[in-house]
This record gives sequence, structure tokens and C-alpha cells, in this order.
Amino acid sequence: MVKGNTKKFRGSRTCGGGTGKNRRGAGNRGGRGKCGGNAHHHTRAMQRGYNLGLQKGFVRPFKTLHDVSIVNVGELDELADQLVEDGFAEITDGVYHMNLGDLEIEKVLGTGRISKKLAITACEFSATARSKIENAGGSCTELEE
Repeated sequence: MVKGNTKKFRGSRTCGGGTGKNRRGAGNRGGRGKCGGNAHHHTRAMQRGYNLGLQKGFVRPFKTLHDVSIVNVGELDELADQLVEDGFAEITDGVYHMNLGDLEIEKVLGTGRISKKLAITACEFSATARSKIENAGGSCTELEE
């Protein structure tokens, strides 16, 4: 059986509690239950997991949130040959044709460089992505949702 660390308190009247009055009575308890969780018992409340605090601001309803799956044109340019091998793209006359709806990608963004001619079909294109694809000799086709 493991004993507590009480040896250091042998011979002490107050056992580490300051003067004799400091630990006397319920008035030194600081409240009952979850009292003081956002004030004087903040650390204890966090350790016990019931410090919820006050919620401030507005939180959008979950049903209105929609994460859009994206890809950058630089990534498409790098992965074009791999997509052809995997059967998600085709090469016709030096142009890579890809339908991003098959990959469940909704939007194409414009980060990166393009060295290949890409004919991309997707739900949305950013203005930068559209200009980079068309300047490289490719084309952009938007899917109807």
C-alpha cells in the first residue's frame, strides 16, 4: 500500500496551510460544486473538464456550412501524367482532358505554373486559374450542378 507524502508535515501545526486560521471553516472553501469555474477556481475547473466559459459571437448553423474540395492548377499540371496512367485523364493531340467531377473536386484555384495544355471540366474556376489555363493553350468547361 502506497502512503501519501506526509513525512514533511511531521511536527508542523499547520501542515503547509499558512497560519492556523487559514484552513479553518467552510468560508475558506471558495464555494461548493462548480462555483468559481470562470473566476477563482478556473484552473481546477479546466482540469476537471467543466470550464465551458461564456459563448460569445455568432456560430453559423451546421447545415449551411459546405466545404468545397479544391485543387490548384500547379498540382494538376504536375499530376497530369499520373492521372492519365490511372485512367482519370486522356491525352488527345497533346492536350490533357480531365473531368474533375469524377475525382469529386469542385473548384480549381490558380496557384502554381502550367507547362501543359489542359482541358479541364469542373464545377467552378477562379479567375486566376481560368486565365492561366487559357494562356497555356487549354480550355475550361464548367459543369452544371
